[in-house]
Amino acid sequence: MRTSDIDINKIRETAENYYRNGDFFCSEAIVKTIKDEFKLPISDEIVAAASGFPIGIGGSGCTCGAVSGGVMALGLVFGRQVAKDPKVRKTMELTKELHEKFRNNHKSLCCRILTKGLDMGSGEHKEQCISFTGEVAEEVAKIIVRELNLEK
Repeated sequence: MRTSDIDINKIRETAENYYRNGDFFCSEAIVKTIKDEFKLPISDEIVAAASGFPIGIGGSGCTCGAVSGGVMALGLVFGRQVAKDPKVRKTMELTKELHEKFRNNHKSLCCRILTKGLDMGSGEHKEQCISFTGEVAEEVAKIIVRELNLEK
């Protein structure tokens, strides 16, 4: 992969558009975008694994689905595939970084708190979630670029 292949702004825009256009929800949009933009050698079946996370894990209002999708995307790039592989520690460090960045920006990761006062499915709710989706996709892309030394 060449640095010129990575456009952080395009990654954010693509993820946001997947959500905006109704193609995918937050977690799915992030996983799909990162998979495609970083040319990960896996099928789109991985998007299905992200389908249970929207609206705070299946609509329960818990952990923000965008953050869950971001954690999945980082795991796809940095996670382990064999038992006891110690690289899990690095993956956990990177996902904690994502978690902390989002929490610092928004004071919470709880979907119920993030969407408090918004009518579910309203324009304002949708725009906020589109923004979170883009923000997390962008942050995940920045972490991947930094960690894989893909910076220009």
